[in-house]
Amino acid sequence: MTRTMLVLLTGLLLQDALHADEVRIAVAANFSDTIRKLVPLFSEVTGHTARISAASTGKLYSQIKNGAPFDVFLAADTARPIRAEQQQLVVPGSRFVYAQGRLVLWSTSSDVSADCRMWQANTALNHVAIANPKTAPYGVAARQAMEHLGIWKEFQTRLVRGESIAQTFQFVATGNAEAGFVALSQLRNWQGEPGMAWEVPAAYYTPIDQSAVLLTRGKSNAAARAFIEFLKSDTARSIIRDFGYSVPEPTASEAMHEPGCCTSLSRPEPWNSTGSPSG
Repeated sequence: MTRTMLVLLTGLLLQDALHADEVRIAVAANFSDTIRKLVPLFSEVTGHTARISAASTGKLYSQIKNGAPFDVFLAADTARPIRAEQQQLVVPGSRFVYAQGRLVLWSTSSDVSADCRMWQANTALNHVAIANPKTAPYGVAARQAMEHLGIWKEFQTRLVRGESIAQTFQFVATGNAEAGFVALSQLRNWQGEPGMAWEVPAAYYTPIDQSAVLLTRGKSNAAARAFIEFLKSDTARSIIRDFGYSVPEPTASEAMHEPGCCTSLSRPEPWNSTGSPSG
């Protein structure tokens, strides 16, 4: 490399560094593993950095409403981003569905039946974990699924409610609940005993459309705008799919689940480290 080329390259790198910004992202707990995969690639491609805060969608929305310094909001539903729009906390026209969540009934024990209706006779099943329906969209989906199966009322005394889907997953992973309704994406990185997993049919609950928005605080932040565009890229969408989400076509901002798109896992197949059923 000539001296002139080296000087030019150094200048370009310094210029990029001077123009690099940081984006602060409020992300729904269920998407935390996925965002940790996406952020390093985003930084590699753009030169920008990102700071992540993960919690339940309801908690993040409350923080944003009260002035928390976030630039981008990745919710686990569409309702809160719409509310934020109505309160003029969002850059108009920035909302889009970046992922569609998939609900799974999971237990670390292979002895637990995948048929929820058999639980009523299972006296050993004392605790069933769900995310709090008041703060977490996956909790709403879990309640809807249980109502569809006719077991919601009967299980009120056995329910353990997590503040977020992340805490709900931990209840099951640590054995504090014998089974629970979690996100399929969470099982992709699970390294413990595979146990039992049954993907709840999409017809049992309202589609979990997860929307992203550029918040007004991030309007002039180059890193925030770059992240929104990166999230729409083919590379990001492919990674999101790999983590167990459905991803709508870019032209369908509010795409819905197709009927029958979900299947059950009979004695659920063990999950390997790549997140795919082994075998």
